[in-house]
Amino acid sequence: MNTNAKSQRAVEQDRTRFMKFISSSTSATLGMALVAAGILIAAPGANGQTTVTPADKDFILAAAQGGMTEVKLGELAARNGTRDDVKECGRMMVKDHTRINDDLRALAAEKGVTLPDTVDAKHQEELDKMAALTPAGFDDAYIAAMIKGHKTVAREFKAEAAATQDPDIKSFLEKSIPVVEEHLKHVTAMNK
Repeated sequence: MNTNAKSQRAVEQDRTRFMKFISSSTSATLGMALVAAGILIAAPGANGQTTVTPADKDFILAAAQGGMTEVKLGELAARNGTRDDVKECGRMMVKDHTRINDDLRALAAEKGVTLPDTVDAKHQEELDKMAALTPAGFDDAYIAAMIKGHKTVAREFKAEAAATQDPDIKSFLEKSIPVVEEHLKHVTAMNK
């Protein structure tokens, strides 16, 4: 097997692991929520491609679920957190991910992908679990989830950016990676 075929195979394996991660029942909300963690600035339409592969469509749909969930988690953090930095982080996530969701919605519309308007039942269940935590328990759970999720999302966004052949999605993801990494630094600093 040549090096290019091995690289493509590795990218496909990473994509498969990512889709399994974001759909697992124990990490669905947080994984999906963090799929979009950092897709802050997009320039849809710059390259004119209007269709996507099934894999890219799946990624866009997962990112949409994650983005909506991230906003709801941020709202919970702003409301239920006891620490000022947790509340502020929640407000930052709401602000950033509202923009992210708007950008993703524009990209999806251009690509002919219809996004859901609400989180699915699996994500709602996970949101309900987070909402049921005590305030002190919420702070710890929120910070831990943000750290774990942002590490995974940074790695998976890089894999998707390498795998996709769609120049608009590639650009969208490449602009996202620095934001994801900045969010990871922010939440890691909160864990001290």
